[in-house]
Amino acid sequence: MGEQGVVGLVAGTEDSTPLQFSVGLAPEQYLQLDDVVVTHRSVPGLGVVATSGVVTEVRARHEGATYGSDVFLIADGVLPAHVQEIAEVTTTRVEPECYVPPLPGSPARRATGQERAEALYFDQMDLKVPVGLGRDGEPIYVNLEFLDGTRGGHVSISGISGVATKTSFALFLLYSIFRSGVLGRRTVNAKALVFSVKGEDLLFLDHVNAKLDDEQRARYARLDLPAEPFASVGFFAPTMPDDPSGRAFVTGRTSGIVPFWWTLAEFCRQELLPYVFADAEDERNQYTMVIHQVADRLKRQATELDQGAVSLDGRTIRTYAQLVEYVSDQLTDEDARRDWAGPVTGTGTINAFLRRLRSSLKPMRTLVRGDLPDAPGRRVSTEGQQVTVVDLHNLPERAQRFVVGVVLADETARKEAAGTGGLLFTMIDELNKYAPREGSSPIKEVLLDIAERGRSLGIILVGAQQTASEVERRIVSNSSIKVVGRLDPAESGRPENGFLPPSQRARAVLAKPGTMFVSQPEIPVPLAVEFPFPAWATRLSESAGEPARRNGVAPDPFARLPVAGDDDEIPF
Repeated sequence: MGEQGVVGLVAGTEDSTPLQFSVGLAPEQYLQLDDVVVTHRSVPGLGVVATSGVVTEVRARHEGATYGSDVFLIADGVLPAHVQEIAEVTTTRVEPECYVPPLPGSPARRATGQERAEALYFDQMDLKVPVGLGRDGEPIYVNLEFLDGTRGGHVSISGISGVATKTSFALFLLYSIFRSGVLGRRTVNAKALVFSVKGEDLLFLDHVNAKLDDEQRARYARLDLPAEPFASVGFFAPTMPDDPSGRAFVTGRTSGIVPFWWTLAEFCRQELLPYVFADAEDERNQYTMVIHQVADRLKRQATELDQGAVSLDGRTIRTYAQLVEYVSDQLTDEDARRDWAGPVTGTGTINAFLRRLRSSLKPMRTLVRGDLPDAPGRRVSTEGQQVTVVDLHNLPERAQRFVVGVVLADETARKEAAGTGGLLFTMIDELNKYAPREGSSPIKEVLLDIAERGRSLGIILVGAQQTASEVERRIVSNSSIKVVGRLDPAESGRPENGFLPPSQRARAVLAKPGTMFVSQPEIPVPLAVEFPFPAWATRLSESAGEPARRNGVAPDPFARLPVAGDDDEIPF
């Protein structure tokens, strides 16, 4: 046992296989869950084969004890026994690929340095994105090729709300992608679109976190990341209800928020009515035909007026309520109904449509209007900043669905027209609300389109949800990177979390905030990571103040971005 780094010997009391083996720990040595272990054996005609793996279970027992009460006799020195610790190791890599079992009695070492990198395939990653620190305090990476669409794309993050820190991890992942330098020149054209549905926590991403201490800064340094807030962020929020000036509906942040809305002319011209009915519905519902029929009629008949208002049959319509009233009049008029709803549509179907349309009055009145002077930049867009935050927390759920659906459809169309020259990371919380397992809706179709062909367009979905089992299967299955934090006990046993070994499923029920289990295609075992405390403010109370200004002028949001002629190795 004198060899450097040796922690024990491959156990002979447990079956040793090429995919799993056990290590008996030497006195004064230990292995903990997630430690990386390597052992070697000589194979005739081939040479030395290195088998590496991750510790997935550790057991300690008294050898020589028969009954449970023997522990007291052993403690008193009456009964001789020996304490033995056994670590179970799940194989991650065999090099060269000769799948033979490690031999009992072979020395096992805690892998460090190059051996650790080889065991976790980090040596084969040309572009590594740091996602946190392992239990050994060393960086853990994911392969950018499974994030940028080269070999895969999309990220699925699951965990209990308020405990699993799903949003915090998703933001750290985006920060790491943008600031680690892994994108090289592509950083200039890499964007993130973030939908915020929980309070105003994401409206301070460009503020320094006053609670960041030296220990956390050291963790950023260990990952070769600067401990700074996001450098280039734009914020959008809906307008305040019944406010004729169109101010943004936020309270914590007083500057830098752009109010957004859609004009009635845009609503009619772009046929946005289906997104008003964007909750998942049974496809057999007949009124879905009425939705598209009415949307087409509005597109053909509406004439744009000033401030985005429209004229329909000579009636000037400036509010969403007036538009709903006009549509109701057409569908209840015996002569107009045939043209607006179709010749064979029954009264019951029309009434079902009208009930749902009228129920949208309150949620939609602040989003669709024709009573405000047009303002530059009021449309949500990722142009002009690297990270775009769309605040939705003050909107009713139905209005949130409308915004997410329309913005995603617009950005997908824009990205498709622009080509694959840049990356767009789209971060959506509560994904199960927008793409549930059952039913169909316009938003779900957009998200499915992104999941199935988005990576070929450079659109990467970063979805977070409490329960992956409630999200459309095709979206979860198309996610190359799967991440879980603290899980509900019932959810941990669902097939969607089958990629977790039994020991990690049990640990996920107890995981503390900041601990995530990251699964990626190249590594057979999910890796436990702890990511640093956010360097950006996550609420008003954490903000150290507005971003630094020089001579009263806010800094250029793209000042830290490399320009086209910069060397690929210059970090963002």
